[in-house]
Amino acid sequence: MGAADRLLLWLQLCALTRAADKVWVPNTGFETAANWNQNRTPCAGAAVQFPADKAVTVLVRENHAISDVLLPLDGELVLASGAGFRVAGDGPHPNCNAGGPAIFRNPDRFSWWDPHLWRTRDEAQGLFSVDAERVPCSDDDVFFPTNASFRVELGPGASPAHIRSLSALGQTFTRDRDLAAFLASREGRLRFHGPGSLSLGSQPCADRSGCVCGNAEALPWICAALLQPVGGRCPAAACRSALRPLGQCCDLCGAVVSLDHGPTFDLERYRARVLDLFLALPQHRGLQVAVSRVPRSPAARAADTEIQVVVAEARPATGTAERLARALVADAEEHGEALGVLSAALRLSGEPVGGDTAEREGPGARAGLAAGVGAAVLLALLGTLLLLCRTGRLRWMRRGAREPAPTEVPLGFRNPVFGEAASVELPPSPAPERVDARQSYFVNPLFTFTAEAEAQA
Repeated sequence: MGAADRLLLWLQLCALTRAADKVWVPNTGFETAANWNQNRTPCAGAAVQFPADKAVTVLVRENHAISDVLLPLDGELVLASGAGFRVAGDGPHPNCNAGGPAIFRNPDRFSWWDPHLWRTRDEAQGLFSVDAERVPCSDDDVFFPTNASFRVELGPGASPAHIRSLSALGQTFTRDRDLAAFLASREGRLRFHGPGSLSLGSQPCADRSGCVCGNAEALPWICAALLQPVGGRCPAAACRSALRPLGQCCDLCGAVVSLDHGPTFDLERYRARVLDLFLALPQHRGLQVAVSRVPRSPAARAADTEIQVVVAEARPATGTAERLARALVADAEEHGEALGVLSAALRLSGEPVGGDTAEREGPGARAGLAAGVGAAVLLALLGTLLLLCRTGRLRWMRRGAREPAPTEVPLGFRNPVFGEAASVELPPSPAPERVDARQSYFVNPLFTFTAEAEAQA
């Protein structure tokens, strides 16, 4: 590795040693194209409508010319410095309202439990998290961007979401009492809604072997939010006997390595080892690895845990996930004492569905397949020769034997001019063998316009 590569890897490893930070991704900004039914910001002279029965806060960063606007019963428009609205004087832009008014999409569609809506700050390339760990875990710090508007649905409320801290609107909350007061305020109600709740104050993970995420009970809600865009059902895996690691919603193709560890095992050190010694190799490019501490089973006790290493590949026919997994098992067996690994177990998915297994199995398998095909062709040829010999259609001639002369058949015909001449008629041709071929815009006293300086970074 070059000096630049080593520096990048060092920065990634420094990020790994800090507590995990989960950052909220979506926003309810006016200029965000995905918030509008036509997937574009309202054009000049457009009619704008917000859902009448939904509370929403919307950050406006620019000037917009509109023809009319329908406001919701409750909400706010936060105007950045220099931003505002004006009535379009020269009418709408050609084709601006061809598809109807610009309608702001339902702001309540964003769920806390949706893994798509979170990202882990400074996550190293090549590493990923299983679905249960993509949403905030019990020892995570949660951040909502201070320069964006947002709205979050907190879930069904069966149990609170446990996190270490929450930062929003320039404030950081670490106690339940402070957070509850914020959520009951107007600012909080416009940004968080639903029967769910949040619980703060968890301690950061102090175990060098890692800590269990703590989202096992919430996995059904996580999976429901994750799969809602695709009808609630997992897509079919591209391999037979697909695997479902603990904390994952759907089956995947690849491998799972389970490590039984001792007290000296260091989770971050092991992640660094996987990045440096394995994922950095050219033959492992494109693979994704998830390393975390998990219960041995959903019903296991808190102390009964193991290290789960998930190796996932997009194209199961390549077989690179299996090779990397076997290399990790061999590494654990060889350096287990130094790593704090007591034993390693391996689970593999099956062959690709409808794919060529020879590519997965390697050059030796392809050579064996070619030899088998050649032998089958040779046997078929010998069988055909034997059949021709038995039916007499193929005969062997002894050396020195002469081939019998063909019998001459005299040709003749009757001619009334010259008289009758003896002639011999040709024998009738044999019948051919039969072949069997079965085959209004209005002023709303509850709705507020807020002008403020440029949002704080």
